Amino acid sequence: MSDTAKQKILVVDDEESLRLVLSRSLKRKGYDVDTAESIAEARELLNERSYSIGFFDIALPDGSGLDLLDSVKNRSNPPSVVIITAQATMKNAIEAMRRGAFDYLTKPFDLDEVEALTSRIMDYRKMAQELAMLKSARPAAPSVGEIVGRSPALQEVFKLIGKLADSDVTALITGPTGSGKELIAGALHQNSPRAKHPFITVNCAAIPGELLESELFGHVKGAFTGAVEDRKGKFQSAGAGTIFLDEVGELPLSLQAKLLRVLQEREFYPVGSARPVRSEARVLAATNRDLSEEVASGRFREDLYHRINVARIELPPLCQRKGDIPALVNHFLEQTARAVGAEPKSVSPTAMGILAGYDWPGNVRELSNAIRRAALMAPGSVITVEDISPEIGGSKGAARPEDALARSVRELMELHAEGEIYDAVVKRVEKALIENALKKTGGVQAHAAKLLGVNRNTLMKKIAEFGVRLNEDSPNDGR
Repeated sequence: MSDTAKQKILVVDDEESLRLVLSRSLKRKGYDVDTAESIAEARELLNERSYSIGFFDIALPDGSGLDLLDSVKNRSNPPSVVIITAQATMKNAIEAMRRGAFDYLTKPFDLDEVEALTSRIMDYRKMAQELAMLKSARPAAPSVGEIVGRSPALQEVFKLIGKLADSDVTALITGPTGSGKELIAGALHQNSPRAKHPFITVNCAAIPGELLESELFGHVKGAFTGAVEDRKGKFQSAGAGTIFLDEVGELPLSLQAKLLRVLQEREFYPVGSARPVRSEARVLAATNRDLSEEVASGRFREDLYHRINVARIELPPLCQRKGDIPALVNHFLEQTARAVGAEPKSVSPTAMGILAGYDWPGNVRELSNAIRRAALMAPGSVITVEDISPEIGGSKGAARPEDALARSVRELMELHAEGEIYDAVVKRVEKALIENALKKTGGVQAHAAKLLGVNRNTLMKKIAEFGVRLNEDSPNDGR
């Protein structure tokens, strides 16, 4: 018999079939398994025996498995608890992890997944028997705006929020434009002990560099022309709360040095002042850039990068969690209906298939804009293919090319910060022109240049600049 026979596991669930299946599976692996259908029965077993692992369902006849988790984690050598639920909500995931669960499973789950998780927990306990794995309980955090999604990738993000919420470490939230980085920062704040204090957001890309220092750190009267009185900055306004620096990669180097001082010394100087001001705020930052590349190019300080990258939450693009799209669509339909005081519209299966199949380069923000537009444009209570923008895959019959281009430009403008719109939109349009010209001419660059009315060298430079993919079998010398 292997050493697993010495390891005891407790399964607590009110579903007899689940207890039976889970128990049989774990016993086949050599574990000693007990089962209980209620908190009361589980507590009797816990008082009689010592367990290595507990699988606790959240919804039990006499209470919540989260409360059972609270009651066991202060015991001597407590079990490592895996919370089980049929409802994969953000609230459950965050609450389970912040209360100290080792992991979180959503029904229905694969038995191979359970066996692999059990083995991993046993290995962990063997290596770290003397470490306190579970956190002490505290009152539930105020409710937060729901981050919609059940995908495994987003569930991992929720778990990280739960693990980091009680900490004061600086966290860097990365992800593409429109993926919801500010929502993640807000969830970290609302689930932390700082939730009663301000949550201050600063978009570093939206404020001109010459004004950003005063915006962040404030100024004293007479510091510059127009400074007619003392003014608090965002750091001082945040107090003991959280300050979220969105698009932190856009900070000028001069301000990067001053932010580094805040993180290192916990103090800053308002513009024009010789007296430092103490900062008690937790700093969260976000970027859609690769800051390691920015460091290598000299545009971002390496020491600051390491300071803000103590903990990282990587938010996946929407194309990597397409299973969340139907739930997001319904969420945005309900939001739109509340805003106009109407009943939420529904989406036809064909239209939903088109929405779920699109790659959404603008991520959740682009999806939100598209759904709001479709809900407002649809004449009836059901959104059909005809109501979806042609660029996404909707009907093209009623749309003129110039109308489609105008809609595309409007949507692209929504995806970029002030000051970046012209270059970003022109590049997208140029790239599309070149790709279509090459496609129309069979990849012959000389013909494509003639079709567009540009010099061939100009075309070749644009192909390299935009990273246009060429068919390796296509001629490129005009012959």
